[in-house]
Amino acid sequence: MSEAPFLTAWFEILDSATPDRILDLISADFSFSILFSTDGQATDFAGGRPAMEGYLAQREKGTLTHHLITASSSGREELYLGEVRRAGTPVASFVAAGQINAAGQLDRLLIGRSPAVSFAPPGGA
Repeated sequence: MSEAPFLTAWFEILDSATPDRILDLISADFSFSILFSTDGQATDFAGGRPAMEGYLAQREKGTLTHHLITASSSGREELYLGEVRRAGTPVASFVAAGQINAAGQLDRLLIGRSPAVSFAPPGGA
C-alpha cells in the first residue's frame, strides 16, 4: 500500500474514464503548478480551480497512465514519485507534492514531469 493515500487515489482517478472527479477533491482555495516538459520544451499549468479545469480539458484522457515508484507522507503533506506511461511504454518521470487540509481536500499541488530522467520502478534494475 502507498504511503501517500491521497495522491495515490488522485492519480487513479486521473487515469480513469472520469478524471474530472478530481475536482471534487480540491479545496475552495486550491492552487497548483504542473511543470510539464516534453522534448526540451516546458509548459507550466498553474492557478486554481479554473486552471485545473483547463488542464484537464487539454489532457490526453485514457492515453497516459501514472505508475507509482515510491511515496511518503508527513502530517498533511504527501510526496509521490512516479512514471508516466503511454500504452505501457515509459515516457517520463514525475514527482508530486500535495498538502491536504483538515477536511481531507487538496489545498496545494506541485508536480514536475520530465522525460530526461528515469527512475527504476520497484523490482526494476
